Amino acid sequence: MSASPPVVRRGEYAARGDYHRAPDPSWEYYPTYIAKLELVRRWLADLPAGARVLDAGCGEGVLVEQFAGQLDIQGLDPNYSSARVRSGSVTSLPYPDGSFDRTLCLDVLEHLTFDEQPRALAELHRVLRPGGELLVSVPNLAHLQSRLHFLLRGELIRTASESKHPGDRPVVEYIRLARAAGLVLTERRGIFPTVPVLTRMIRHHPRTLMPLHRLLTRLLPVPGWCFLNLMTFRKA
Repeated sequence: MSASPPVVRRGEYAARGDYHRAPDPSWEYYPTYIAKLELVRRWLADLPAGARVLDAGCGEGVLVEQFAGQLDIQGLDPNYSSARVRSGSVTSLPYPDGSFDRTLCLDVLEHLTFDEQPRALAELHRVLRPGGELLVSVPNLAHLQSRLHFLLRGELIRTASESKHPGDRPVVEYIRLARAAGLVLTERRGIFPTVPVLTRMIRHHPRTLMPLHRLLTRLLPVPGWCFLNLMTFRKA
């Protein structure tokens, strides 16, 4: 029996370790991250057994490991490789056309440059079979608090520093890019409408105020107002 390949960590994983495996509850984005994972896990759990799935930009491969017994799921990331995660880039996927029934691209596109984003979406489209689906999550540059800030100060609030999110965009621009790549939007959900004052409170006390985060998402699920959008696209 051959030994499993060693885990190789680069970039943020070399510096921070496998931090997605047990995210810090004091992290300001913790409630949004957990809410996203719950929806993604539900989506994966509903797929037929043995469905061919690619998690592109999967990090440590947390979802790949969790669903390996149910799905034919593979992971790919430029900064991590292991027995279940292959090293590679979403802008040049090392798979033949039509290899997958479903693909995931979760919190990845914003880390790419504006020039790289269309190439990544074209690649995700290419490796899907006809009728296959892509699940994407992206932060929304034009969330509610950011829009109000623009009205008052003349600038939007970036979702992270320019070095971390060089491709930061309003969600509607990601949708246009996906459409240009041949993908049809079939579902769009918002997570965490950024109501002023309440948003600041939740950011400062993420674990304690997680119920408030959930309540806001349930009461005001307007995707354009939300910090994070989770979208399903179909390949025609």
